[in-house]
Amino acid sequence: MREVYIYDAVRTPRGRGKKEGKLHRVRPVELVRQLIQALLERQPALPPSAIEDLILGCVTQIDEQGSNVAKVAAQAAGLPDTVAGVTLNRFCASGLEAINQAAAYLRAGIGEAFLAGGVESMSRVPMGSDGGAWYADPAVAFPGYYIPQGISADLIATLYGYDRSVLDEFALRSHRRAAHATAQGYFQKSLIPIRNPLGEVILATDENIRPDTSLEKLAALEPSFAVMGQQFGFDAVALQKYPQLEAIQHVHHPGNSSAIVDGAALVLLGTDDLQKKYGLRPRARIVSWAVTGSEPTIMLLGPAPATRKALQRAGMTPEQIHLYEVNEAFAVVPLRFADEMGIPLEKINVNGGAIAMGHPLGATGAMLIGTLLDELERQNLQYGLATLCVGGGMGIATIIERV
Repeated sequence: MREVYIYDAVRTPRGRGKKEGKLHRVRPVELVRQLIQALLERQPALPPSAIEDLILGCVTQIDEQGSNVAKVAAQAAGLPDTVAGVTLNRFCASGLEAINQAAAYLRAGIGEAFLAGGVESMSRVPMGSDGGAWYADPAVAFPGYYIPQGISADLIATLYGYDRSVLDEFALRSHRRAAHATAQGYFQKSLIPIRNPLGEVILATDENIRPDTSLEKLAALEPSFAVMGQQFGFDAVALQKYPQLEAIQHVHHPGNSSAIVDGAALVLLGTDDLQKKYGLRPRARIVSWAVTGSEPTIMLLGPAPATRKALQRAGMTPEQIHLYEVNEAFAVVPLRFADEMGIPLEKINVNGGAIAMGHPLGATGAMLIGTLLDELERQNLQYGLATLCVGGGMGIATIIERV
Protein backbone atom coordinates (compact mmCIF):
# COMPACT_ATOMS: atom_id res chain seq x y z
CA MET A 1 0.00 0.00 0.00
CA ARG A 2 1.14 3.51 -0.75
CA GLU A 3 1.82 6.08 1.93
CA VAL A 4 -0.59 9.01 2.11
CA TYR A 5 0.55 12.52 2.92
CA ILE A 6 -1.07 15.80 3.88
CA TYR A 7 0.33 18.54 1.68
CA ASP A 8 -1.71 21.45 2.97
CA ALA A 9 -4.66 22.35 5.19
CA VAL A 10 -6.82 25.45 5.23
CA ARG A 11 -9.94 26.58 7.00
CA THR A 12 -12.26 29.54 7.25
CA PRO A 13 -12.66 31.43 10.50
CA ARG A 14 -15.64 30.22 12.49
CA GLY A 15 -18.48 32.73 12.38
CA ARG A 16 -21.26 32.84 14.95
CA GLY A 17 -24.10 30.65 13.71
CA LYS A 18 -26.74 33.34 14.00
CA LYS A 19 -28.23 35.89 11.62
CA GLU A 20 -25.97 38.54 13.12
CA GLY A 21 -22.89 36.33 12.62
CA LYS A 22 -20.43 37.67 10.07
CA LEU A 23 -20.54 34.58 7.85
CA HIS A 24 -24.33 34.42 7.74
CA ARG A 25 -24.31 36.38 4.48
CA VAL A 26 -21.95 33.86 2.84
CA ARG A 27 -23.40 30.78 1.15
CA PRO A 28 -21.80 27.44 2.12
CA VAL A 29 -20.74 26.85 -1.49
CA GLU A 30 -18.89 30.16 -1.40
CA LEU A 31 -17.04 29.19 1.79
CA VAL A 32 -15.72 26.07 0.06
CA ARG A 33 -15.00 27.92 -3.18
CA GLN A 34 -12.75 30.41 -1.45
CA LEU A 35 -10.87 27.60 0.30
CA ILE A 36 -10.31 25.73 -2.97
CA GLN A 37 -8.93 28.85 -4.60
CA ALA A 38 -6.70 29.53 -1.58
CA LEU A 39 -5.29 25.99 -1.73
CA LEU A 40 -4.54 26.27 -5.43
CA GLU A 41 -2.84 29.63 -4.89
CA ARG A 42 -0.73 28.16 -2.07
CA GLN A 43 0.22 25.17 -4.25
CA PRO A 44 0.77 26.70 -7.71
CA ALA A 45 2.79 23.72 -8.95
CA LEU A 46 -0.20 21.38 -8.55
CA PRO A 47 -2.20 21.14 -11.78
CA PRO A 48 -5.92 21.12 -10.86
CA SER A 49 -6.35 18.24 -13.30
CA ALA A 50 -4.36 16.05 -10.90
CA ILE A 51 -7.19 16.24 -8.35
CA GLU A 52 -9.26 13.08 -8.46
CA ASP A 53 -12.16 14.07 -6.23
CA LEU A 54 -13.49 16.59 -3.73
CA ILE A 55 -14.91 14.76 -0.71
CA LEU A 56 -16.88 16.96 1.66
CA GLY A 57 -18.53 16.21 4.96
CA CYS A 58 -21.81 17.99 5.59
CA VAL A 59 -24.40 17.00 8.18
CA THR A 60 -27.49 19.01 7.20
CA GLN A 61 -27.73 18.24 3.50
CA ILE A 62 -30.75 20.27 2.54
CA ASP A 63 -31.45 23.58 0.78
CA GLU A 64 -28.13 25.36 0.11
CA GLN A 65 -26.21 22.34 1.41
CA GLY A 66 -28.22 19.84 -0.59
CA SER A 67 -27.77 18.50 -4.12
CA ASN A 68 -24.18 17.28 -3.51
CA VAL A 69 -22.63 20.51 -2.26
CA ALA A 70 -19.14 19.10 -2.96
CA LYS A 71 -19.60 18.88 -6.71
CA VAL A 72 -21.39 22.22 -6.77
CA ALA A 73 -18.45 23.83 -4.96
CA ALA A 74 -15.92 22.19 -7.27
CA GLN A 75 -17.67 23.68 -10.29
CA ALA A 76 -18.08 27.07 -8.60
CA ALA A 77 -14.34 27.14 -7.90
CA GLY A 78 -13.52 26.53 -11.54
CA LEU A 79 -11.97 23.11 -11.05
CA PRO A 80 -11.75 21.03 -14.23
CA ASP A 81 -14.82 19.03 -15.18
CA THR A 82 -12.75 15.90 -14.56
CA VAL A 83 -12.74 16.58 -10.80
CA ALA A 84 -15.55 14.60 -9.20
CA GLY A 85 -17.36 15.53 -6.00
CA VAL A 86 -19.15 13.64 -3.25
CA THR A 87 -20.83 14.75 -0.02
CA LEU A 88 -21.01 12.42 2.98
CA ASN A 89 -22.59 12.44 6.42
CA ARG A 90 -21.13 10.75 9.48
CA PHE A 91 -22.65 13.42 11.70
CA CYS A 92 -20.00 15.36 13.67
CA ALA A 93 -17.21 13.19 12.25
CA SER A 94 -18.03 14.02 8.63
CA GLY A 95 -15.02 16.26 7.96
CA LEU A 96 -12.57 13.72 9.36
CA GLU A 97 -14.38 10.86 7.63
CA ALA A 98 -13.88 12.69 4.33
CA ILE A 99 -10.13 12.82 4.97
CA ASN A 100 -10.01 9.16 5.96
CA GLN A 101 -11.93 8.09 2.86
CA ALA A 102 -9.59 10.07 0.63
CA ALA A 103 -6.64 8.42 2.38
CA ALA A 104 -8.20 5.00 1.76
CA TYR A 105 -8.53 5.73 -1.97
CA LEU A 106 -4.91 6.84 -2.15
CA ARG A 107 -3.61 3.85 -0.20
CA ALA A 108 -5.49 1.59 -2.59
CA GLY A 109 -3.70 3.16 -5.54
CA ILE A 110 -6.63 5.22 -6.76
CA GLY A 111 -5.73 8.76 -7.78
CA GLU A 112 -2.86 11.18 -7.18
CA ALA A 113 -4.51 13.95 -5.19
CA PHE A 114 -7.74 14.53 -3.28
CA LEU A 115 -9.32 17.52 -1.63
CA ALA A 116 -11.18 16.47 1.52
CA GLY A 117 -12.87 18.36 4.32
CA GLY A 118 -16.26 19.70 5.23
CA VAL A 119 -18.66 22.61 5.41
CA GLU A 120 -21.56 23.64 7.60
CA SER A 121 -23.41 26.95 7.54
CA MET A 122 -25.45 26.54 10.69
CA SER A 123 -26.91 30.03 10.52
CA ARG A 124 -28.29 29.51 7.01
CA VAL A 125 -29.17 25.80 7.22
CA PRO A 126 -30.29 25.12 10.80
CA MET A 127 -29.20 21.94 12.54
CA GLY A 128 -31.88 19.24 12.34
CA SER A 129 -33.79 20.89 9.50
CA ASP A 130 -33.20 17.82 7.33
CA GLY A 131 -35.34 15.70 9.66
CA GLY A 132 -34.78 11.99 10.10
CA ALA A 133 -36.37 8.90 11.63
CA TRP A 134 -34.67 9.33 15.01
CA TYR A 135 -36.41 12.64 15.51
CA ALA A 136 -39.72 11.95 13.81
CA ASP A 137 -40.53 8.22 13.97
CA PRO A 138 -41.33 6.76 17.43
CA ALA A 139 -41.13 3.25 15.98
CA VAL A 140 -37.42 3.89 15.37
CA ALA A 141 -36.61 6.09 18.38
CA PHE A 142 -38.26 4.12 21.20
CA PRO A 143 -36.63 0.68 20.68
CA GLY A 144 -33.19 2.32 20.45
CA TYR A 145 -33.69 4.41 23.61
CA TYR A 146 -32.97 7.53 21.57
CA ILE A 147 -32.21 10.72 23.49
CA PRO A 148 -30.74 14.03 22.23
CA GLN A 149 -26.99 14.53 22.57
CA GLY A 150 -27.31 17.14 25.31
CA ILE A 151 -29.16 14.66 27.49
CA SER A 152 -26.43 12.11 26.71
CA ALA A 153 -23.77 14.59 27.85
CA ASP A 154 -25.59 15.16 31.13
CA LEU A 155 -26.05 11.39 31.49
CA ILE A 156 -22.28 10.82 31.17
CA ALA A 157 -21.58 13.58 33.68
CA THR A 158 -24.04 12.03 36.14
CA LEU A 159 -22.84 8.47 35.62
CA TYR A 160 -19.15 9.29 36.07
CA GLY A 161 -19.41 12.08 38.61
CA TYR A 162 -18.41 15.22 36.70
CA ASP A 163 -20.03 18.16 38.47
CA ARG A 164 -20.76 21.51 36.91
CA SER A 165 -17.77 23.26 38.46
CA VAL A 166 -15.35 20.83 36.75
CA LEU A 167 -17.09 21.30 33.43
CA ASP A 168 -17.05 25.09 33.77
CA GLU A 169 -13.36 25.09 34.62
CA PHE A 170 -12.65 23.13 31.45
CA ALA A 171 -14.80 25.55 29.44
CA LEU A 172 -12.90 28.53 30.85
CA ARG A 173 -9.62 26.83 29.92
CA SER A 174 -10.88 26.37 26.35
CA HIS A 175 -11.67 30.08 25.95
CA ARG A 176 -8.39 31.17 27.52
CA ARG A 177 -6.33 28.81 25.37
CA ALA A 178 -8.15 29.82 22.19
CA ALA A 179 -7.78 33.53 23.00
CA HIS A 180 -4.07 33.08 23.69
CA ALA A 181 -3.53 31.09 20.47
CA THR A 182 -5.36 33.73 18.46
CA ALA A 183 -3.37 36.57 20.01
CA GLN A 184 -0.11 34.75 19.32
CA GLY A 185 -1.05 33.97 15.71
CA TYR A 186 -0.96 30.19 16.12
CA PHE A 187 -3.91 29.71 13.73
CA GLN A 188 -2.68 32.02 10.98
CA LYS A 189 -0.92 29.37 8.89
CA SER A 190 -4.19 27.65 8.00
CA LEU A 191 -6.69 30.48 8.43
CA ILE A 192 -8.12 31.93 5.20
CA PRO A 193 -10.03 35.22 5.61
CA ILE A 194 -13.42 35.18 3.94
CA ARG A 195 -14.12 38.04 1.56
CA ASN A 196 -17.16 39.60 -0.09
CA PRO A 197 -17.51 39.97 -3.88
CA LEU A 198 -15.58 43.26 -3.71
CA GLY A 199 -12.59 41.51 -2.12
CA GLU A 200 -13.16 43.08 1.28
CA VAL A 201 -12.52 40.89 4.31
CA ILE A 202 -15.72 39.85 6.07
CA LEU A 203 -14.12 37.75 8.78
CA ALA A 204 -10.47 36.95 9.48
CA THR A 205 -10.52 35.40 12.98
CA ASP A 206 -12.79 33.07 14.93
CA GLU A 207 -15.77 35.12 16.02
CA ASN A 208 -17.07 33.16 19.00
CA ILE A 209 -14.10 33.24 21.43
CA ARG A 210 -14.89 35.11 24.66
CA PRO A 211 -11.61 36.16 26.31
CA ASP A 212 -13.50 37.96 29.07
CA THR A 213 -15.51 34.97 30.27
CA SER A 214 -15.14 33.84 33.88
CA LEU A 215 -16.31 31.12 36.22
CA GLU A 216 -18.82 33.58 37.66
CA LYS A 217 -20.32 34.29 34.22
CA LEU A 218 -20.45 30.59 33.41
CA ALA A 219 -22.08 29.79 36.74
CA ALA A 220 -24.90 32.24 35.96
CA LEU A 221 -26.01 30.34 32.85
CA GLU A 222 -29.09 28.11 33.00
CA PRO A 223 -28.77 24.40 32.09
CA SER A 224 -29.66 23.83 28.45
CA PHE A 225 -31.28 20.42 28.62
CA ALA A 226 -33.25 20.27 31.89
CA VAL A 227 -36.60 21.22 30.38
CA MET A 228 -36.06 18.94 27.40
CA GLY A 229 -35.15 16.05 29.67
CA GLN A 230 -37.83 16.49 32.28
CA GLN A 231 -40.85 17.76 30.34
CA PHE A 232 -40.32 15.84 27.11
CA GLY A 233 -39.52 12.53 28.77
CA PHE A 234 -35.91 12.04 27.67
CA ASP A 235 -34.63 11.78 31.25
CA ALA A 236 -37.05 8.90 31.77
CA VAL A 237 -35.75 7.17 28.63
CA ALA A 238 -32.16 7.49 29.87
CA LEU A 239 -33.07 6.19 33.31
CA GLN A 240 -34.74 3.15 31.76
CA LYS A 241 -31.38 2.32 30.20
CA TYR A 242 -29.41 3.26 33.33
CA PRO A 243 -31.69 2.34 36.26
CA GLN A 244 -28.78 2.58 38.73
CA LEU A 245 -29.20 6.37 38.58
CA GLU A 246 -31.95 8.13 40.52
CA ALA A 247 -31.94 11.24 38.35
CA ILE A 248 -30.01 13.00 35.59
CA GLN A 249 -28.01 15.99 36.77
CA HIS A 250 -28.31 18.68 34.11
CA VAL A 251 -24.91 20.37 34.15
CA HIS A 252 -24.30 21.43 30.55
CA HIS A 253 -25.25 24.88 29.35
CA PRO A 254 -24.31 27.22 26.46
CA GLY A 255 -21.00 28.09 28.12
CA ASN A 256 -19.63 24.55 28.48
CA SER A 257 -21.09 23.11 25.27
CA SER A 258 -19.87 23.61 21.71
CA ALA A 259 -20.99 26.80 20.03
CA ILE A 260 -23.12 26.83 16.88
CA VAL A 261 -21.03 28.38 14.11
CA ASP A 262 -20.50 28.59 10.35
CA GLY A 263 -17.30 27.37 8.69
CA ALA A 264 -15.46 25.13 6.26
CA ALA A 265 -12.11 23.35 6.04
CA LEU A 266 -10.11 21.55 3.34
CA VAL A 267 -7.06 19.29 3.32
CA LEU A 268 -4.93 18.43 0.27
CA LEU A 269 -3.91 14.77 0.35
CA GLY A 270 -1.76 12.79 -2.03
CA THR A 271 0.90 10.15 -2.43
CA ASP A 272 4.59 10.89 -2.86
CA ASP A 273 3.84 11.35 -6.57
CA LEU A 274 2.91 14.94 -5.76
CA GLN A 275 6.42 15.46 -4.48
CA LYS A 276 8.16 13.59 -7.29
CA LYS A 277 6.14 14.94 -10.20
CA TYR A 278 5.28 18.46 -9.07
CA GLY A 279 7.73 19.29 -6.32
CA LEU A 280 5.13 19.70 -3.59
CA ARG A 281 6.38 19.36 -0.02
CA PRO A 282 4.44 17.00 2.28
CA ARG A 283 3.73 18.23 5.79
CA ALA A 284 2.47 15.05 7.46
CA ARG A 285 1.80 11.38 6.90
CA ILE A 286 -1.52 9.70 7.62
CA VAL A 287 -0.51 6.90 9.98
CA SER A 288 -3.82 5.16 10.73
CA TRP A 289 -7.48 5.78 11.38
CA ALA A 290 -10.49 4.02 12.82
CA VAL A 291 -14.21 4.31 13.36
CA THR A 292 -16.24 2.48 15.95
CA GLY A 293 -19.72 2.14 17.37
CA SER A 294 -20.61 2.24 21.05
CA GLU A 295 -23.73 2.25 23.18
CA PRO A 296 -26.14 4.59 21.33
CA THR A 297 -28.05 6.08 24.27
CA ILE A 298 -25.01 7.38 26.12
CA MET A 299 -23.74 8.10 22.61
CA LEU A 300 -20.73 10.36 23.25
CA LEU A 301 -18.11 7.89 24.51
CA GLY A 302 -16.83 6.87 21.08
CA PRO A 303 -13.47 8.74 21.11
CA ALA A 304 -11.72 6.34 23.51
CA PRO A 305 -12.53 3.06 21.69
CA ALA A 306 -11.85 4.66 18.29
CA THR A 307 -8.52 5.94 19.57
CA ARG A 308 -7.56 2.52 20.94
CA LYS A 309 -8.36 0.94 17.59
CA ALA A 310 -6.34 3.53 15.63
CA LEU A 311 -3.40 3.14 18.03
CA GLN A 312 -3.54 -0.64 17.74
CA ARG A 313 -3.50 -0.46 13.96
CA ALA A 314 -0.47 1.82 14.13
CA GLY A 315 1.31 -0.36 16.71
CA MET A 316 1.45 2.62 19.08
CA THR A 317 0.57 3.46 22.67
CA PRO A 318 -1.23 6.60 23.95
CA GLU A 319 2.04 7.86 25.43
CA GLN A 320 3.61 8.05 21.95
CA ILE A 321 1.08 10.67 20.83
CA HIS A 322 2.40 14.15 21.56
CA LEU A 323 -0.79 16.15 20.99
CA TYR A 324 -4.48 15.27 20.99
CA GLU A 325 -7.38 17.18 19.44
CA VAL A 326 -10.63 15.99 21.01
CA ASN A 327 -13.76 17.72 19.79
CA GLU A 328 -15.38 19.64 22.61
CA ALA A 329 -18.96 18.80 21.71
CA PHE A 330 -19.64 19.09 25.44
CA ALA A 331 -17.12 19.63 28.22
CA VAL A 332 -17.65 16.14 29.58
CA VAL A 333 -16.44 14.53 26.32
CA PRO A 334 -12.72 15.47 26.45
CA LEU A 335 -12.71 15.16 30.25
CA ARG A 336 -14.03 11.61 30.10
CA PHE A 337 -11.66 10.80 27.23
CA ALA A 338 -8.67 12.03 29.25
CA ASP A 339 -9.65 9.99 32.29
CA GLU A 340 -10.51 6.85 30.34
CA MET A 341 -7.28 6.94 28.31
CA GLY A 342 -5.02 8.21 31.10
CA ILE A 343 -3.94 11.25 29.07
CA PRO A 344 -3.01 14.51 30.82
CA LEU A 345 -5.09 17.53 29.87
CA GLU A 346 -1.86 19.36 29.03
CA LYS A 347 -1.72 17.28 25.81
CA ILE A 348 -5.37 17.81 24.84
CA ASN A 349 -6.67 20.82 22.88
CA VAL A 350 -3.70 22.97 23.77
CA ASN A 351 -5.15 25.87 21.75
CA GLY A 352 -8.72 25.53 22.91
CA GLY A 353 -11.56 23.84 21.13
CA ALA A 354 -15.19 23.92 20.06
CA ILE A 355 -16.47 25.30 23.37
CA ALA A 356 -14.58 28.49 22.61
CA MET A 357 -14.41 28.51 18.81
CA GLY A 358 -17.48 26.53 17.80
CA HIS A 359 -18.41 23.27 16.10
CA PRO A 360 -19.47 23.65 12.44
CA LEU A 361 -20.71 20.08 12.29
CA GLY A 362 -19.53 18.80 8.92
CA ALA A 363 -16.29 20.81 8.93
CA THR A 364 -14.96 20.29 12.46
CA GLY A 365 -13.05 17.06 11.87
CA ALA A 366 -11.04 18.62 9.05
CA MET A 367 -10.44 21.72 11.16
CA LEU A 368 -9.01 19.55 13.94
CA ILE A 369 -6.50 17.99 11.54
CA GLY A 370 -5.30 21.39 10.37
CA THR A 371 -5.01 22.75 13.90
CA LEU A 372 -3.19 19.63 15.01
CA LEU A 373 -0.72 19.79 12.14
CA ASP A 374 0.03 23.47 12.67
CA GLU A 375 0.72 22.90 16.37
CA LEU A 376 2.92 19.86 15.75
CA GLU A 377 5.00 22.01 13.44
CA ARG A 378 5.07 24.96 15.83
CA GLN A 379 6.26 22.81 18.74
CA ASN A 380 8.50 20.59 16.57
CA LEU A 381 6.63 17.45 17.69
CA GLN A 382 6.00 14.27 15.74
CA TYR A 383 2.69 12.48 16.38
CA GLY A 384 -0.82 13.83 16.78
CA LEU A 385 -4.29 12.31 17.04
CA ALA A 386 -7.67 13.86 16.26
CA THR A 387 -10.87 12.28 17.55
CA LEU A 388 -14.56 13.11 17.76
CA CYS A 389 -17.65 11.68 19.37
CA VAL A 390 -20.41 11.03 16.84
CA GLY A 391 -24.19 10.83 16.95
CA GLY A 392 -25.67 7.39 17.40
CA GLY A 393 -22.79 6.22 19.57
CA MET A 394 -20.01 6.30 16.99
CA GLY A 395 -16.43 7.47 17.38
CA ILE A 396 -13.62 8.35 14.97
CA ALA A 397 -9.86 8.84 15.33
CA THR A 398 -6.99 9.63 12.97
CA ILE A 399 -3.27 9.63 13.70
CA ILE A 400 -0.86 11.81 11.77
CA GLU A 401 2.94 12.09 11.81
CA ARG A 402 4.68 15.34 10.97
CA VAL A 403 7.32 14.91 8.25
